[in-house]
Amino acid sequence: MSEKRNYLFTSESVTEGHPDKMADQISDAVLDAIIVNDPDCRVAVETLLKTGVVIVAGEVTTNTYVNIQKIVRNTVKDIGYTNAEYGFDYKTCGILTSIGSQSPDIAQGVKKSIEVRSGNNYEDEIDNQGAGDQGMMFGYACGETQEFMPLPIQLAHKLARRLAEVRRSGTIPYLRPDGKSQVTVRYEDDKPVAVETIVIATQHALGIDIETQIEPDVREFVVKPIIPEEYLSKDLKLYVNPTGAFVVGGPMGDSGVTGRKIIVDTYGGVARHGGGCFSGKDPSKVDRSASYAARYVAKNIVASGAADRLEIQIAYAIGVSHPVSVMIDAFGTEKVDIAKIEKAVVEIFDLRPGAIIRDLDLKRPIYKKTAAYGHFGRPDRDFTWERLDKVEAIKDILDL
Repeated sequence: MSEKRNYLFTSESVTEGHPDKMADQISDAVLDAIIVNDPDCRVAVETLLKTGVVIVAGEVTTNTYVNIQKIVRNTVKDIGYTNAEYGFDYKTCGILTSIGSQSPDIAQGVKKSIEVRSGNNYEDEIDNQGAGDQGMMFGYACGETQEFMPLPIQLAHKLARRLAEVRRSGTIPYLRPDGKSQVTVRYEDDKPVAVETIVIATQHALGIDIETQIEPDVREFVVKPIIPEEYLSKDLKLYVNPTGAFVVGGPMGDSGVTGRKIIVDTYGGVARHGGGCFSGKDPSKVDRSASYAARYVAKNIVASGAADRLEIQIAYAIGVSHPVSVMIDAFGTEKVDIAKIEKAVVEIFDLRPGAIIRDLDLKRPIYKKTAAYGHFGRPDRDFTWERLDKVEAIKDILDL
């Protein structure tokens, strides 16, 4: 068993109006619009935003047509940039596109894997599809929350989402779409015991005082409804817009690019990350689909009681169906031998790209809503990688 420690751990999240998250949502909105009519599409779309302009670029191979200009404007409107005073406006922003098709060199390996072309290690028709790229993907789960997610990132997401809720409802009417949250949790013996520090950065209208209005409103309407009573430290430090003002926000304050919030998207820094982002990519890209599968594996194993926390790495070669490696790390919390857990994973979970897409039903327009407030630890039924339908099978194999 590993030695237990006392420490502080911090994770951050951002609102849907953060420039990088705007880019993620636009990229995934384009994907959704295509995949709803062409489930076998190939999409890799990235978005760049700056003052008054949106640039959408990438590779798309499809038999359908989508109006990217309309998709961009509707997405920006839904986020809340509906007035030029906010620094960005869906009605007047310029939109540029540069879209090509998927490289035929990549396409041939995705359509017909090396197992099919060589006749070596071929099992069934699922082997026809090769991985869309090389790389390693990680999944993680732990018992800190009912969602089997680390507490710091879960609270950070909930605070960021709450910022958007009180803005939209008019509870805090002077808020604007851009915002960030950060939560520091104190751990004792590797267990979360208290929230020590919260940082909230929220865009606001001109002329609103931080100390007399924004900070009290955020404390009352954002922090109090989200942070559980048992975790509230008596010495809680709350920082709200600690620079003194946050009027200039959105793409006017900072450029936004797809894929720059990969730690926000996953586990808040608790687990490792392979480096590839998710948004704008169809499920043939293992950066996305295998990361979802890895979460599915890790969550079911922890829920089975085989470990208190667990990380899995899955690695692929482009154009090859079978993973090149699968590795499990339970950080000394495993209740059975790690080798037995790894064997159970191989027996229960089919981690070939075609099988992941089939088993998690990924050829659906579900991706825009994944693009803000995290891809994991959410109860939405469309997040099929959050299901706990393999727990009993794991218990049976491991005699738990």
